[in-house]
Amino acid sequence: MNEKLLQYLWNFKVFTHFNFQDTDGNLIEILDFGKWNTDSGPDFLMAKIKIRNLILAGNIELHVKSSDWIFHQHSKDPAYQNIILHVVFQNDVDIKEFKDQNIPTLELRDHIDKNVFQKYENLLKENLFIPCEKVFSSTKIPVNFHEENLLKKLEEKSLEIEADLLRHKNNYEAVMFHHLAYSFGLKVNASIFKQIAESIDFNIINKIRQNKTQLEALLFGISGWLENPQDSQMKIWKREFEFLKAKYTIPEITIHPKFLRLRPPNFPTIRLPQLADLYFQHQNLFSKMITAENSSVLHQIFKDIKASEYWDNHFNFGKISTINQPKVLTKDFIELIILNAILPIKYTYHKYQNENINDEILKFYNEIQSEKNSVIIEWKKLGVKIKTSLESQSLIYHFKNYCEAKNCLNCGIGFKILKES
Repeated sequence: MNEKLLQYLWNFKVFTHFNFQDTDGNLIEILDFGKWNTDSGPDFLMAKIKIRNLILAGNIELHVKSSDWIFHQHSKDPAYQNIILHVVFQNDVDIKEFKDQNIPTLELRDHIDKNVFQKYENLLKENLFIPCEKVFSSTKIPVNFHEENLLKKLEEKSLEIEADLLRHKNNYEAVMFHHLAYSFGLKVNASIFKQIAESIDFNIINKIRQNKTQLEALLFGISGWLENPQDSQMKIWKREFEFLKAKYTIPEITIHPKFLRLRPPNFPTIRLPQLADLYFQHQNLFSKMITAENSSVLHQIFKDIKASEYWDNHFNFGKISTINQPKVLTKDFIELIILNAILPIKYTYHKYQNENINDEILKFYNEIQSEKNSVIIEWKKLGVKIKTSLESQSLIYHFKNYCEAKNCLNCGIGFKILKES
């Protein structure tokens, strides 16, 4: 038993019976179990109990042992002055101040099914894909589980976006550029690409976006790739980069993307010119993305995006490849950009103005097929049917925030498992 589990059982009322008595034998009726307080102070606020024909309203504190009240030195803390009930798993010592003030103590040891302890310990000990794998079934997934998970994820992402907006003077277009760059960088270069994007005043991007060669030159130059030109095209990019540096007083800064463990189509030398082409082809890109009414419109934006012709037979500078074909965006990559960059910003942009934004955003996720990755494969092995990105994004989020952290007490699936007899 630990205090976190005890709070969980109290909050969800997981008891074998409710014939509560205090340690002096007085009957206690819990009229309101209180609101679980996850901040400092008493564990449950605004509770209400009836004892000795008196109704008491106030706060409830929970401990594994009653002596923990002394150990935690709560009596010295004014936040604990309005305690109406001390709930403990084991009453190992009488607390004098409670006796003096007629504050009852409720011992729960005989009200909790011992199987709950065993189940909880088993969940924490398991080193499987998910802690509850041995007892999991898809029928234990609660109603609206995926919708709630995805909205939690979107809200967390929205807070990050709002922090970026604060740093960039509420310039949504600039922040969209930064987040698109992050997504184009994939896992290896995500933060590096975002750093490159943030190092450029977005006003410069807006001024040169009609000139794709200059857009590429700016991104390549900041990446440190133009110092020693190896062919005529590189010399053109270098010349344009030097011109832009002088014209816009761009500081000397070099941010080197990584190539390690990347397949050639995902090389930063391919992804950055694709990002440049996106801004070259769509002069009002932000407006198109924000006003899109369905995922098909978003797909259409990326349909013709590709790296410039130089990259048809190159994966790196100065080295001609035997593979000669346009470096276009795959459907999977486009959907990755939509899911991880566009929809979170779309949600953030509309959430204070459009009361229906939750339903509208969830509709986008329902229109896009599930991702394919190792986490989704494992969920499918457990019998979970995953067809849309609403389900896959939910399960990826849940795995990272609950299963990996063994946060079973805050998991809707864990709640069902622990509550089963």
